[in-house]
Amino acid sequence: MAGHDRPGEPAGHDPVDVVHQSAPPPPGGTSALRGPVGSRERALAPDLARGFMLLLIALANSVWYLWAAESSGVVAHPVDGSTADRIVQGVLMTVVDGRTYPMFAFLFGYGMVQLWLRQRAAGADEKAVRALLRRRNLWLLAFGLVHAALLWYGDILGAYGFVGLLFGWLFLRRADRTLLVWAAVLSGLLLATTALAVLGALATPESAAPAPAGDDPLSSLVPSPALNAVEDYPTSVLLRIVPWLFLVVAQGLLTFTIPVAILLAFWAARRRVLEEPGRHLRLLRTTALVGIPLGWLGALPHALYHLGLLELPPLLGETMISVASATGLATGLGYVALFGLIAHRLSRRAATGTVVTALAAVGKRSLSCYLAQSVLFAPVLAAWGLGLGAHLHSATMALYATGVWLATVVLAYLLERAGQRGPAEVLLRRLAYRRPVRR
Repeated sequence: MAGHDRPGEPAGHDPVDVVHQSAPPPPGGTSALRGPVGSRERALAPDLARGFMLLLIALANSVWYLWAAESSGVVAHPVDGSTADRIVQGVLMTVVDGRTYPMFAFLFGYGMVQLWLRQRAAGADEKAVRALLRRRNLWLLAFGLVHAALLWYGDILGAYGFVGLLFGWLFLRRADRTLLVWAAVLSGLLLATTALAVLGALATPESAAPAPAGDDPLSSLVPSPALNAVEDYPTSVLLRIVPWLFLVVAQGLLTFTIPVAILLAFWAARRRVLEEPGRHLRLLRTTALVGIPLGWLGALPHALYHLGLLELPPLLGETMISVASATGLATGLGYVALFGLIAHRLSRRAATGTVVTALAAVGKRSLSCYLAQSVLFAPVLAAWGLGLGAHLHSATMALYATGVWLATVVLAYLLERAGQRGPAEVLLRRLAYRRPVRR
């Protein structure tokens, strides 16, 4: 599956290289790689989306530090709280939870194709670019392992590095038709497994209660807020590695949402949907107007059940999280499309302003800002650190998460003003390129 695949296409039509016909590789090509993308080459939409996405990631991840509160075992949100806490829980479960991963996955896949096209247009041969992408994804996997071991077991870098290795090998040079067919097949599997879960819950007698989390042999693999209640740091390191290894595979493949998002990102990046949103307004508007409400509605039943506002049999109520997860793909894609539309609107202005510049600065340094969140979360909130997570509730934790994100916005803006890249980006690029690169 890793070779070229263009059945039924006219001779000479390359769905990858045709995007850059205006800047073809030099005759004969060269194995030399060009340097990383410069600030003036970057498209606004992906950076804006990444910048805002990190706020959603901070909100989603912070819930797992409420380790002293009682949770249902199905989600990390506490089962009780004040009115403000319950409102925050409802909003996060509807708008944020399960929506950030597919959004991040789409932008990750989009960036892979951007790197491929940019290097090929500069004259680098295919073998050299493939090796660059392979090293980059392997180092992302390594970054994720270190991140999980030291700070955060819910790390997503490892999952994206893993799926980037696999899908870069299988699909990066495949035809558009192949990408869309596989995206449709995996989407169908996602819908089918979700429907079977719901139908199974409906067919189960109401008297049948869900098995306690501790009775599940896989429960030790699944992340839990209780992992942040461990007071001994060396022990916590060992306990974080096991669920991270599980999540690398589960998030990367078993949930289907990340693979579908990456396949669609490959297709969209070949058409420069986010670089040239003005040429794709209908697609962006349809995706945003359909995807965002669809995902919110899909998550609403489980949120209402969790809040006690919707009466459902226990097994069916807990199964509704499958619906929320499946429809998160639509919302994640809708969020990306929304920022494509915003970037198109901003591109018609002479100047963008400080807020847009700061958000885009976070997007340019998304890896550094993502890791910085864990530095500001884990040592402060976990029991092995200051343990403040035991004294916060849903509403106050959301305020803390927003404050952490704002701190990264300020830091990224200062780096932007100084003309400095993020430290994690500098390290990753140095490791991936290995040797001096021509600019």
